[in-house]
Amino acid sequence: MIDTKMVTDTDGYIHIIEYLTAHLSLFENSTNTNDAKISVLEVIEQEMSEQIISLCNQNQALTFNQRNTIIREIDAIVYDLQEILSGVVNNSVTNEQLAFIKEFAILIKNLFDTEINRQLIL
Repeated sequence: MIDTKMVTDTDGYIHIIEYLTAHLSLFENSTNTNDAKISVLEVIEQEMSEQIISLCNQNQALTFNQRNTIIREIDAIVYDLQEILSGVVNNSVTNEQLAFIKEFAILIKNLFDTEINRQLIL
C-alpha cells in the first residue's frame, strides 16, 4: 500500500530541495521578455508531467488511488517550486534553467521510483 505522502516527507526530498537552493543563482537576474516562448513555470509543469507519466507507465500495477496520491504529491512539489522561485516563475526560461529543470524533474521521478520500490517490497 502506498502512503498518502510518498516523497515530500522524506530526507531525499529535503536533499533535492537543498540541491535546488544551491543552484538558485541560475534563476537570479533572469528577466521576463515579451517574446518568450515559454516561462519557467510552464517548463516546470511540463517536465514534471512528463516524468510522472513515465513513472506511471513504468508502474502499471499502481491503482487509481496510488496514482492520485502521486499526482497530489507532484502538485505539492510544483507548489514548493513556485514558492522557492516565486520571483522568476513567469520569466522566460533560459537554456541553463531548462537543463536544470529537466534534471530536477528526473531527480523527483527517481525519488518516486525508489519509494514505490521500497513500498512494494514491504
